[in-house]
Amino acid sequence: MPEQASPRGTFLRVADRIHGQIAADPGMNELPSLADVMAEYEVSRGVALRAFKVLQQEGVAEPVPGARWRVVRSGESLDRRPLAERIAELITAEGLEVGAAFLSEGTLSARFKVSRPTISKALAQLEAAGLLTEGGQGKRRSVRALPSKQEDLKS
Repeated sequence: MPEQASPRGTFLRVADRIHGQIAADPGMNELPSLADVMAEYEVSRGVALRAFKVLQQEGVAEPVPGARWRVVRSGESLDRRPLAERIAELITAEGLEVGAAFLSEGTLSARFKVSRPTISKALAQLEAAGLLTEGGQGKRRSVRALPSKQEDLKS
């Protein structure tokens, strides 16, 4: 006999189950992929996304551009500044001077836990702001200027 439709909605049941997985596994850092959720719960992409949005509204998870949704644990302090701003901060944090070689896209991708295309977009913003020289295939970026405290990287 088929299961009766829940008055709460399928996406809410899926969100509840994922929330239970998060609570049961303190080492869980990211949500399962949408494809995994779709296969495990036999739901559409839209239902899986709605479940993820519920978890976001509950403050349990957040989307990460270019990566899987990440689990947010209570008491965690997250740096929500734009990625370009956080990367620019590395120039002074790493003690880099004008003309110094900058970190590679791969290194930045691993450090910030985002995809390389996402890093490329942020680096393009820093190039446009005049902080980094242009990179390219086999060409390493270098520091063109030191960031000021009020540097506007949102252009």
